[in-house]
Amino acid sequence: MSPDEFIYLAEENGLIIPIGKWVLRTACQQLKQWSEEYPDITMAVNLSARQLKDKDLVKMVCDIVEETGVNPKNLELEITETIALDDIEYTIATIQELNKIGVKFSLDDFGTGYSSMNYLKRLPVSNLKIDKSFLDTVMEDSSDQKIIQTIISLARNLNLHVIAEGVESFDQESFLQQANCDKA
Repeated sequence: MSPDEFIYLAEENGLIIPIGKWVLRTACQQLKQWSEEYPDITMAVNLSARQLKDKDLVKMVCDIVEETGVNPKNLELEITETIALDDIEYTIATIQELNKIGVKFSLDDFGTGYSSMNYLKRLPVSNLKIDKSFLDTVMEDSSDQKIIQTIISLARNLNLHVIAEGVESFDQESFLQQANCDKA
């Protein structure tokens, strides 16, 4: 079963909430261990649509952060732009609550959905993540190069960091360094 199919089924039957809680707790336990040796390490954990809409999300994250003793500044939660825009006011309020304790948010798969720049400027996220699909042909397709450069420029103008997903070659890495991408 593919991850997309598994997540879809887990969301449909409600199991994504306990699975997501287990994943976050396990990730925070590992992050706590690693941060003892690498204090500046950051770990990103994906949230599904159903998790983001769960009214207990903020409490659950706060409880797990407290329980595991992890520094919330080292934790980053990822949401896709499609999920973020589903109920923008609720999303903004949820992100702001978790930002207060230090948890950061990334907008994952940026450029693959239909986000409005108006929504992007309102979302209190720290990072934009460039989807792997733009990197797959970046060395052969000047359009992908321009899209990546534009996303990086847009992020800079909004004081956001940029993370590129799916870097698989030194040429891709070199291109991203020249384009001033923060992380890959």
